[in-house]
Amino acid sequence: MSSAPTTPAEYWDKYRPHRGQEPQQRPAADRFDWTGLPDNGPGAELLGSPKTALDLGPAEGENAAFLARSGVEVTAVDFSPIQVERARLFWADLPGLDFVHAEACAFLDQDLRLWDAVYSTWGAVWFTDPDELFPRIARRLAPGGIFAFSHREPVACQYGAQQMGGAWLEGRENELTVLRWQHTPEQWTDLLKRHGFTDIHAQVIPAPEAALGTLLITTTVG
Repeated sequence: MSSAPTTPAEYWDKYRPHRGQEPQQRPAADRFDWTGLPDNGPGAELLGSPKTALDLGPAEGENAAFLARSGVEVTAVDFSPIQVERARLFWADLPGLDFVHAEACAFLDQDLRLWDAVYSTWGAVWFTDPDELFPRIARRLAPGGIFAFSHREPVACQYGAQQMGGAWLEGRENELTVLRWQHTPEQWTDLLKRHGFTDIHAQVIPAPEAALGTLLITTTVG
């Protein structure tokens, strides 16, 4: 039996393991997906027409690959080494796409490039303290650049930093704590304004057959 993770990065290493004997097939990456549900919600048009993009928490890299196929130079940053390795194998033949193993805030501190678009789809924005992450993103957006992110619509009254449960996290000594930050559209709007973002558009995209939809935000820096 594999050992339980002791750090958040190790948790994400185990979160979506490949099961079975056959090689895992890479995703189709035939559309940009904010919601995780087929044909539900808008696509890459929310990012405008970027020449460069930064994906924070790409997992298997479908959205990053979709943009790269469209001619965008994409850097995708994830702190799970296993997911980064898997994404690199999936998209090794695709030019203009670089997967980097790093924590989001550390990467933004060290890489001084400016990006036309920074985005996160159920990724690092959901799992990083926004008071730490947002000012770093603001410094790395090119003039007129777009910051966009999505996460699951929060359960009523479960706002702010929420401790995750589930496999590998419960029922043992020294339980690992993994947090996700979730807010209402109004709460996210206030947080973004506090860190200098403007032109904020927030919406909840309903899920066709589920109780909770997807919260989606786009903004820029004033």
